Amino acid sequence: MLSTTDLRGTDLSVTELRAALPRAEYDVEAALHAVTPIVADVAERGAEALLELAERFDGVRPQRLRVPAEVMQRALELLDPDVRRALEVSIERARLVHADQVRTDTTTQVSPGGTVTERWVPVDRVGLYVPGGLAVYPSSVVMNVVPAQIAGVSSLAVASPPQRDNAGELAGYPHPTILAACALLGVDEVYATGGAQAVAAFAHGFDDTTAEPVDGRVPRCEPVSLVTGPGNVYVAAAKRLLKGLIGIDSEAGPTEIAVLADAGADPEHVAADLVSQAEHDPLAASVLVTDSTELAAAVEEAVTRRALATKHSERVQTALTGPQSGVVLVDDLDAGLAVVNAYGAEHLEIITADSPAVAARVRNAGAVFVGTYSPVSLGDYAAGSNHVLPTGGCACHSSGLSVQSFLRGIHVIHYDEQALTEVGQHVVTLAEAEDLPAHGEAVTARTGQTVAR
Repeated sequence: MLSTTDLRGTDLSVTELRAALPRAEYDVEAALHAVTPIVADVAERGAEALLELAERFDGVRPQRLRVPAEVMQRALELLDPDVRRALEVSIERARLVHADQVRTDTTTQVSPGGTVTERWVPVDRVGLYVPGGLAVYPSSVVMNVVPAQIAGVSSLAVASPPQRDNAGELAGYPHPTILAACALLGVDEVYATGGAQAVAAFAHGFDDTTAEPVDGRVPRCEPVSLVTGPGNVYVAAAKRLLKGLIGIDSEAGPTEIAVLADAGADPEHVAADLVSQAEHDPLAASVLVTDSTELAAAVEEAVTRRALATKHSERVQTALTGPQSGVVLVDDLDAGLAVVNAYGAEHLEIITADSPAVAARVRNAGAVFVGTYSPVSLGDYAAGSNHVLPTGGCACHSSGLSVQSFLRGIHVIHYDEQALTEVGQHVVTLAEAEDLPAHGEAVTARTGQTVAR
């Protein structure tokens, strides 16, 4: 089922490795053609466009775009107690980990009377996107909301597609488990809109004509400063199109797992993890990197057996037989590390002898899962880490979602007259060197220093 790329006996550059490794075909640029008119329509017609697009893409027209408080509460009341407890544990652990990511202001005294302070300030308002297509992701609510709240974001809204299968009082709204997760986290601004149109709604804002007037005025979904959260290629394309008007976390592509394993790894564990990632999406990537042909053969047998038996077998088999998945054979663990660092997986498992030492040598990965008992699915739900991670090799330059994602560093410069005078001539000299004399004059106008020309 899994194709094999044999890199044994080769000495490839990073560029050659990246070209040789399995990777999903994912053309965000092509999706821009479909997304551009959608974004323009939402910008121009607001709520009416969102309603029509929901009917077109989701098969249901919401009664209201903003989910009423009583619907949120009802979804929480209907939530299975075991699911509620699992979400509470996920929230608790995510808060514990993310609380340690909070930045503190730092003041550096550059000279007597001259200081530079770096202040960390949360963005004013964020839009958090939660997908709702092939699967339901209440865990993504947790992963988006918790770091934003801990960062101190004062205004946040969630968008998730309306579900055509919802009935009764939940008809036309996002999946009830999504709504319940929002309620558990204290999020009360949730919109029934998905896809590129949700990103456009967050970027441009809209008058919510589906809501009851407040003090005679139509309620408004105000524009956000930042949009985060994973989605399909159209969500990624909308983020690309609107980047600049809004900040974005990343253009998330199909999910990925790479497993670096040696002969001591249990093939059933490896196979189970590869299949679990393939369950997400037909474009999901599952890659095994190993120096053991025996392990590769055993994993292939176990993967085939598990893929045929799992609930979403067709989706899993499509993902595992696609060009994005496969086995990569290498000479040794050093070569394996070179491969996984070139690949830059969203999720990287290290199942080797002395796995902590091997993991310490990883430079490019969204998240690293160390040892037999740290599967990716643990990080998806309850490790405390964040599962919104860079895909498509972007881990070589980008990080996963964190408290830092919602903060901005602002330098605050405070010099008194003596401190400015002390360094003023250097400022003037550099201004002259760059042929920007007025820059120097802005200093000498204060200090009375002579400009040497």
